[in-house]
Parts: sequence; structure tokens; C-alpha cells
Amino acid sequence: MNATNRTALFATNNGFIAINGAVKLQIMDLLDKRPCSFDEIVQNTGKAKSTVSVHLNDLKKANLLRESVDAVDRRKKNYNLSSKYVACSQKPLDTHYYQSLENFSSTFSGETDFFQNVFCAFKAGFEAQGINHNPIVKHIGSDIGTQIANTFEQGDFFDSLEEVRSFWECYKLGKVQIEDTDPLTIEVKDCFECMSMPVIGHPICSFDEGMLEGILYKITGERHSIKEIECYATGDNHCLFIKV
Repeated sequence: MNATNRTALFATNNGFIAINGAVKLQIMDLLDKRPCSFDEIVQNTGKAKSTVSVHLNDLKKANLLRESVDAVDRRKKNYNLSSKYVACSQKPLDTHYYQSLENFSSTFSGETDFFQNVFCAFKAGFEAQGINHNPIVKHIGSDIGTQIANTFEQGDFFDSLEEVRSFWECYKLGKVQIEDTDPLTIEVKDCFECMSMPVIGHPICSFDEGMLEGILYKITGERHSIKEIECYATGDNHCLFIKV
């Protein structure tokens, strides 16, 4: 969530709310990662307590966050999100969109090839309109991943990783290789999400990130953050995901 000249969209029970301003976005970015105390927010933003208080009150009135009293020290206040980060604005770039559209002038090798290109055109189309939709795509991927894990046999952690590999291969999502387990590092070749994308200079597989996070949550009962560090869209010949 880049706070510089950006607007971010958050989903609440009453609908979307758009916010901007560097300090508010910095606070929301902190809370999107984990709950924070008032003092932690002051320390991380580098702003005066009075300034932080004003921004927190604004965000609380908009139902974007919750305030609670610390269970150990009742003089302290803690904050956590009561909304979901779904998208933000970015500089529009339509080059990749028109490149992806050109693929539809050719004959596809099959259904999978066609739907890969449709998926990539959707991604590039959002980018062309100046919308970074990765947050909501990752949320949806996580929800789907949690449900996918319900189909796995309830074996140990390593058995479940093998089921991830089998699932990806069965549904032509890619060829999975577990590169390491500490930290968990997963390589995916022939990635469904991005293999048809042109090189755009940054990883784009937020859906896969979310699915892997959802599967890991179901397997371990703990929330894990998965980050893609290499991607076909960055010129690599595979995608690489790591638990951070």
C-alpha cells in the first residue's frame, strides 16, 4: 500500500470507503499486517501523538478500524482493522493490456490456453485503468485455498504439501516443486496465472499467493504470509513463492 499520491479502497459493512493521505494510509497499512497499540502506531509513523490521535479518530468514525482497551494495562489502547483492504489506485498503464489482447487474434492450443489468456487480459485491463486489484484477488484466493484444503487428506504437513503439488498438476495450475521448507519456498513452472503475461517488471500472482496462504492456514491453524519473489511477469522462467 504505497501512501504517496494514492487512494485506497476498503470494504466495510456499509460498502466501500476510499481514503487517501500519507498518514492514514500508513496507519491502515500497519494494521493490515497486524493489530497495533497506539504507541506502536506513533513510533512507526513518526508523527506526534496528537496528529496520530486525529487520524485514528477519523478512521474509527468511518468504521475502518476498532479501538480496544489493553487487557494488561487499561491505560493503553489497541487498534485493529474492521475493514478489508481491496484495491488502490496506481498509474494507468495500457501497454500490457493491448499486448494481451493481441493474443486473441491467434488460435489457442486448447481451453486451458484460452482461459489463461482471458485471466491475464483481466489483470492487464485493471492495470490499464489505474486499479491495483491485487489485495481483493489475494483475499479471494485465500478463501478458495481454505476450501481446497478441505479436500486434502488430513496427513502431516509434508503430506499436505504433496497434495498441493498434485492439486496444481491435476487442474493445470502449474508444476509445483517444494524447494525448501525453512522457510517454505515453492517453485511453480507453467503458472496458470501469469505464463501468458508479457514481462511487466513486477510479480503479479496475487491469486496464487492467496490460495497458498489459505491452504497453509487450514493445514496449520495459523496465518502465514506468502510472497511471490520471482515471476514470469518479471522475466523469470518460473514463479517462486516464499513464506515470510
